[in-house]
Amino acid sequence: MVFDVVPDLYLASQSPRRRELLRQIGVRHDVISASVPEQPAVGESAIDYVQRLAGEKAAAGYAQLLQKNLPLAPVLGADTLGLLDGDILEKPRDQAHAEQMLRQLSGRTHQVITAVALHSSAKQALRLSITDVTFRELSDAEITAYWHTGEPQDKAGSYGIQGLGGVFVKEIRGSYSCVVGLPIEATCELLREFAVPWWSAGVSP
Repeated sequence: MVFDVVPDLYLASQSPRRRELLRQIGVRHDVISASVPEQPAVGESAIDYVQRLAGEKAAAGYAQLLQKNLPLAPVLGADTLGLLDGDILEKPRDQAHAEQMLRQLSGRTHQVITAVALHSSAKQALRLSITDVTFRELSDAEITAYWHTGEPQDKAGSYGIQGLGGVFVKEIRGSYSCVVGLPIEATCELLREFAVPWWSAGVSP
């Protein structure tokens, strides 16, 4: 991998939504692979779990930089999950599972939790963002039709607020970008702490 310009940040995620949010605030970045097991430990709370995964992804990404002898810069790891009645909302296994989750979310408020971690040679730091999302009442017909759009199939909780699933959302209390997968306000706090600039206008990440 050869860079014309060394990135100011590496993103340890393949999520196009997280890349787009970094582009939105003008952060010059590139993607680094980071594979970590995504399974909560016995007795681990949802908040501890999402924070642990974000930190492990950032650390794994930084280890990849060292292994591949790439130009060093802080690595950002993030993880997002939904929570309803204390239960983690997973990515759907199949259509039946997706429809079950959407029926549970219908007319109710759930939480979306995103942890963001930065890892550099000098330090590691983390921020947490929690947003309440309220759905309107959903009909069985639109739940089934939504599945067939293909959008829910790789989304935690079986919906994407930034896409077609946005029509289900009646109200949010907190950070919209947290629900998308990278809370901008918490991320900028970390970027400032690690001296990573944003608003790099005219420079493509």
